[in-house]
Amino acid sequence: MDDAQGLLATIHPKRAETVGADGVAPSASREIRLVSRPGDLSPANLETAVTSTPRPGPGQVLVRNTWLSVDRYVRGRMDNVPAPAHPPYQLGSALDGAAVGEVVTTRSEDIPVGTTVLHFLGWREYAVVDATDALVVDTDLAPAQAYLGVLGIPGLTAYAALTTAATLQPGDVAFIANATTPVGNAAGQIARKLGASEVIGSAGGPEDTLTALEVHGYDLVVDHHAGSISRQLNRLAPDGVDVYVGTADGPLLEAAIETLRTGGRAALVSHGNDSCCHHQIPGPHNLHKIVDKQLSLHGVQIGKHLAAFPDYIRHAAGWLAEGSLYSHELVYHGLDQAPSALVAMERGTSHHDRVLIRLHP
Repeated sequence: MDDAQGLLATIHPKRAETVGADGVAPSASREIRLVSRPGDLSPANLETAVTSTPRPGPGQVLVRNTWLSVDRYVRGRMDNVPAPAHPPYQLGSALDGAAVGEVVTTRSEDIPVGTTVLHFLGWREYAVVDATDALVVDTDLAPAQAYLGVLGIPGLTAYAALTTAATLQPGDVAFIANATTPVGNAAGQIARKLGASEVIGSAGGPEDTLTALEVHGYDLVVDHHAGSISRQLNRLAPDGVDVYVGTADGPLLEAAIETLRTGGRAALVSHGNDSCCHHQIPGPHNLHKIVDKQLSLHGVQIGKHLAAFPDYIRHAAGWLAEGSLYSHELVYHGLDQAPSALVAMERGTSHHDRVLIRLHP
C-alpha cells in the first residue's frame, strides 16, 4: 500500500496534548523477518526476531500494534520479482503491511498518546510511524479491526470503484469479480446498499462459489474454474450487466466486456493477489467492443481516493452497525502465529474473507 502512505493523516487529524509524551514501551520488541525465498510457502521461510524498540523522532509516533492484516500481496513480495507497487522484501528484513495500534509515544502535534491509528508497518509489535503515514480511526464507531477490512482500504477501494469509477445507479445489475476476497466481499455488499437490482459474483471452484452465495450474499455466481466465464455470465444475465468491478486479467475482463450493456461502466481494481502472479496473463480478445458498445473503463488507484475516506466511513459505519456490511474474519493470536496465518491465507480459508492476527487485547 505504498501509494496510500503520506496521505493518510490528512483525514480526521487530532491535536496532541503533550508532544514528546512517553507511554509504556519495553526496551525490546519482536518482528517477523523473511529468512528464505519460498517455493511452496512454509513457516520456515520466516522467523520471529528480537530487536530494540525504536524511538520516534520529530513528527513521528511510536505505535503498539494490536491487530495485523495478513494480505495476499505480502506473499507476492516474498519472491525476488520486481514490482512497482509492491517491491520484494529483502532477505533478513522485516515484513510490513496494514496494522492498527495504539500510540504510546508521540512527537507529533497532531496525534496524542492513546490514539488508535491505521498504518502500514505491521508484522511487528512496535512501529515508529511518520504522523503523515498514520490514519486516526474512531473506535467508538467500530472495533479497531474493522479498519483492516470493510471500514479500511478494502472497503474504500470497493466504494470508490462503485461510486466514482463505475458510478453504479439504482436498478443496475453489477458483476463483481473474485467475490470472496476482501474487496470483492465489500463490493458485493456495497453494491446492494447503493441500489443494485442484482449482484453477480465470480468465484473459483464449487466451495468458493457456495461461500459467495451463502456467506457473502451474492445473488448469482459464475465459477471461473468451470469453463467459459463469458458463457456462464451470459446464461445468468441474458440481458447484460451495467457495472463490472474486478481485475484486468484476460478471462474476467473479456467476460465483462462481452456482457456489459451499451454504455456500461467498468472499474478495474486490485484484489490483493495480483502481486502473487508473476506470469503474463493474456489480455481480452474483444477490446473492439469497448468502442462498439461505448463502454467506460477506469482504473482505481486507492491512493487517489483517500479524500473520500470520511464520506465512506459515514456511510459504512452505519451499515456495519445495522449488520448489512460485514466481514468474515479468521483470527490468529500472537505474533508467533504470524507465519502460520500467512500459510493459511495462501492455501485459502473457507468462509473467511480476512485473515487477522491479534497481538494485544
